[in-house]
Amino acid sequence: MSRPSAKPRPRPRRRPRAFTPPPTVSHAALLAAGNDVAFRETLYLMVLAFGRLISCREAFGRALKLTGSQFAVLFGAAYRQGGNGVSIRALAGHVQLASTHVTTEVGRLVAKGLLVKTTNQHDRRGVLVKLSPRGETAVLRVAPFLRRVNDLLFAGVRRHDLAALDRFLRRFARNGEDALAEIRRSEGPRPAKRTTARGSPASRRLPFH
Repeated sequence: MSRPSAKPRPRPRRRPRAFTPPPTVSHAALLAAGNDVAFRETLYLMVLAFGRLISCREAFGRALKLTGSQFAVLFGAAYRQGGNGVSIRALAGHVQLASTHVTTEVGRLVAKGLLVKTTNQHDRRGVLVKLSPRGETAVLRVAPFLRRVNDLLFAGVRRHDLAALDRFLRRFARNGEDALAEIRRSEGPRPAKRTTARGSPASRRLPFH
């Protein structure tokens, strides 16, 4: 009588190999124990915080039936106009927007009756921008809303905290120019847009562009 065959021994299970992504930054000062986990968590937090800040600005604009950019330009003019008005260049530098963008938004705010343009007496080729009486009324009307939101947004923040943040953001903005230049270099030249027979970009014909 033959003996029953012995059951094969189960093979020991191999533990799944943990994947370790390579660091996304090489600056030693931004690494902890050789990894960039804390750095990445800070980045995610920055995106969250900046997104909320943009949402606040959009809400301020909606309170005046404006876009967020138009709100920034309107309040920028209010703070920089002085007695005679502010130039487009100075206004753009104050609100950190491109001069071409500010020029466009100023035109829209003039059309809404919130800003007025006058000739720059020191440079006849340029214009000065200032609030109209209607613009002043709009700023005064929305200011209490801004204070309530900003008081909540910056609760517990001290002046030295804001000063440290200002120093960081100024450096971060300068570094951002180099980072975007590297992105453009890595991506290479973008293909030219296809045009229709009428000369308009073909992409405009897409319903969800």
